[in-house]
Amino acid sequence: MKNLIVNADDLGWTEGINRGIAEAHRRGLVTSCSLLANGRAFSSALEVRKVNPELGVGVHLNLSDGPPTAPATVRGLLNEKGELEWGPESLLLRIASRSLPLEEVEREWSAQIEKVCAAKIQPTHLDGHKHVHMLPGLFEIALRLTKKYGIQAIRVAHEESMLRSALSAGKERKTGVMLKQGVQARGLKLLARDARELANRAGIATTDYFCGIAQTGVLTREGVECLLENLPEGTTELMCHPGYVDAELRQSSTRLQESRHTELEILTDTGIRKLVASRGIRLINYGLIAEVA
Repeated sequence: MKNLIVNADDLGWTEGINRGIAEAHRRGLVTSCSLLANGRAFSSALEVRKVNPELGVGVHLNLSDGPPTAPATVRGLLNEKGELEWGPESLLLRIASRSLPLEEVEREWSAQIEKVCAAKIQPTHLDGHKHVHMLPGLFEIALRLTKKYGIQAIRVAHEESMLRSALSAGKERKTGVMLKQGVQARGLKLLARDARELANRAGIATTDYFCGIAQTGVLTREGVECLLENLPEGTTELMCHPGYVDAELRQSSTRLQESRHTELEILTDTGIRKLVASRGIRLINYGLIAEVA
């Protein structure tokens, strides 16, 4: 059986992203999403979930953008404006120098999960904004939190080279971007090479395959078609970032702007949806992977 989780990251960041994810679920392939508990559009994200009960919702563990969820107890994670701004590279340097207060990371992530649970959403999985949960020492924290809060699954962002190649299909490839992000994907795999084994040992479910890092911001229709034609047996996660560009998104520092609308068009394309059906691919969310494992 070929199972596919199409997970939209960044629910809760802006109203436009929320609208795009909702549409990509209702009219397209998106089955799952990752919710930013500290996002400015958190409240409307809850409405998206309320009117789309079959949309799986995970927690997008965040150390990189926006205000903290537990401000009084995580001062070592904040900049001079009192916000989170640690990207993967800066976090890795702090981990290497032992200057990252891991107990504060755990408190902040716990607060983010608790905020989602308090909104009467049982998370289907955990993953990380900019994949920070995959960094050494942080993946172990994320695993502990899955157990603590009764969450059944976690994203292991080990991008398969075969699937990366499939997603790279198409004439309008931005080779430089894909090469850079492909290197980042390989780096993540090296930094957390034991992640899937650790999750399995802890009894936490993972997908068999994952893809989407190298194509972040440069996803093409041809690439998605090629992925679907070459999807392996088992369960695969395709990470994506659909959305509408609104004023709040334009004011943010993310480079993912117009690409979000492009992804929305791809994920709701009638031909793409028909291809999924014709290939016998089962669309599921993280809440179901324990059943199909």
